Amino acid sequence: MSLPLSASWPGHLLDLAEWDALPEDTSRQIELAEGVLQVAPKPIPIHQRVAKRLTMQFDGAAAGRWEAFSEVEIVIEDAPAATVRAPDVVLVRPDIPVTVPRWTASEVLAAIEVLSPGSRRLDRIVKLHEYADAGIPTYLVVDPGPPVELTEFALADGAYRQVAVHRGTAAVQLGVTLDLDALG
Repeated sequence: MSLPLSASWPGHLLDLAEWDALPEDTSRQIELAEGVLQVAPKPIPIHQRVAKRLTMQFDGAAAGRWEAFSEVEIVIEDAPAATVRAPDVVLVRPDIPVTVPRWTASEVLAAIEVLSPGSRRLDRIVKLHEYADAGIPTYLVVDPGPPVELTEFALADGAYRQVAVHRGTAAVQLGVTLDLDALG
């Protein structure tokens, strides 16, 4: 979607159809939160490196259990005021169609966010609750550090509980061991 700085606001909260109708813009990171566009600059290189290497580590350990993708859209809430997020990395079942523009939260096994200077509060507080409310079983938050630190959350009774904070090597409940030192 392309949203020039001179673009006029539609004057109402956006639904999913209006989100789809927006022109494509790859110059910024854009998400939809309760019908309101949230625009942020593209992540800095260390953020992109960590996300890329995480995707590669998860793919390498998948053993047919999931497929890892970066920066794909997830519908958190399809309502008149929709919420669409683009986690840095998502894990989905390998049988999920890849020809759709986005997935629903029910198709996501895990959402992973890499912290940036402008996203720390959003990732640690807002998305933590949104992803839990949407029923995503696992949420991982990666602080690129140094040192790289991974906070692991698991869904229990509709809310996330913190499972562990990892440094160095992370044996996460998904049944994979991640080399955090190799991410940075």
